[in-house]
Amino acid sequence: MKQTQVKVAFLSAVLALGTILAGCGGNSNNASGGGTSAPAANQEQGEVSSQSGEQSKEKIVIATVGPLSGSASDYGSTANAGAQYALEQKKAEFEQLGFTVELLPQDDQADAKQAVAIAEMMVSNPDVVAVVGHVTTGASIAASVKYEQEGLVMVSPSSTGSSLTDEGKKVVHRICARDDQQGSQAAIFAKNQLNVKSAFIIHDKQAYGQGLADEVKKQFDQDGVQVLGYEGITAGEKDYSAVINKVVAANPDLIYFGGYYAEAGILVKQARDKGFKGYFMGGDGFDSADLLKIAGPAAEGVVFTSTVGDIAATEEGKKWIEEYEQKTGNKVGIFTSFGYDAMNVTLNGVLEAIKANGGTKGITNSPRYSCTNTKTVKKCTWGKRNNPFSASRSAAGCPACLCQPAQTAGFFSVAGDSPSAGFGPHCRFCGRMMVLLLPCGRWQALPVSYRR
Repeated sequence: MKQTQVKVAFLSAVLALGTILAGCGGNSNNASGGGTSAPAANQEQGEVSSQSGEQSKEKIVIATVGPLSGSASDYGSTANAGAQYALEQKKAEFEQLGFTVELLPQDDQADAKQAVAIAEMMVSNPDVVAVVGHVTTGASIAASVKYEQEGLVMVSPSSTGSSLTDEGKKVVHRICARDDQQGSQAAIFAKNQLNVKSAFIIHDKQAYGQGLADEVKKQFDQDGVQVLGYEGITAGEKDYSAVINKVVAANPDLIYFGGYYAEAGILVKQARDKGFKGYFMGGDGFDSADLLKIAGPAAEGVVFTSTVGDIAATEEGKKWIEEYEQKTGNKVGIFTSFGYDAMNVTLNGVLEAIKANGGTKGITNSPRYSCTNTKTVKKCTWGKRNNPFSASRSAAGCPACLCQPAQTAGFFSVAGDSPSAGFGPHCRFCGRMMVLLLPCGRWQALPVSYRR
């Protein structure tokens, strides 16, 4: 089967499978231990056999990326917990096909720069076939550029920023609603249900918060609600009295804040301390018990919208919650079910790709492994092959590395090629190593990031 067909099969599977939790499948494929005791010798032999079986299985790694520390850690930790639960339920199915599937949690701290650094590590790891993440919009947008460049699929459980999927990236997916839906509905609710005539809008100058605030402002402007102020704050600070003073002076019916619960809690408390009596409203970034801890009694009356539905509203959802909490010992958090869904969508996509590729991974067609464009490169426009191992040179710039499959690129070998030295055939255009000789004698294509 052609490699291009495999990629389409994988991406189509991710897109078509949709949200798994709609079925709240309580079915678990976890293998349970048990059986009678065996003599020590037989037990040792069984352990050796088991280890040998594990080594013979091909490894698949799914990375989960989100804030596991910092002010937004509640989001990342709950999404990761749900993803891990879904992966545990699928392990046996993968093992029957000859694969081990592992989770690789990564902490991007909801920071765009950290997200890009993690994305670079993930595309450089040949075992990572997909990313469940990122959790926050800013991190997802920043990292998606690298994933698109290297052909690594990402499925975000909770990035609601509209622009994330408006940019046309083929590898970018999410399972949640968008801020252009959430923001407009928040503004409509404020006008029609809260009878708001004027508002002061604050945002945290980040992709999620400012994007959501923009959608609210757009709807307010359309509906004739007077926007008395539009101000940005810096996330992570502890004193927002400067902007609160402007709010109190303007005396709006409502403060709308686009951002996360850590800053929201501080803003709410400081606004109430300075005498603000109106409504305080936000989006799903408020949805954390930590907001109550930060704001204290001032949190009373805060209104927020959310893309997260109440899964306990159905019998099926209640059953899923009960099973999750019983098996994991943890409470369901804000994005637990979303992490669960995102992981299930991802794993089902990988399973479809394996089936479409005759029982192999089938994810080796992306730029991370080789290129399916077999056009002939007659002249190297990237540079000479002198000193091919210079650290300042990037294989991404070589037309041969990117435009010809490894088996037809026209390799040359350098003196001393050996598996132990880490050498192998090299691109005859730029001189960089294209494949690695494995101990078994087979050649394996290297990801672009690994090519010297």
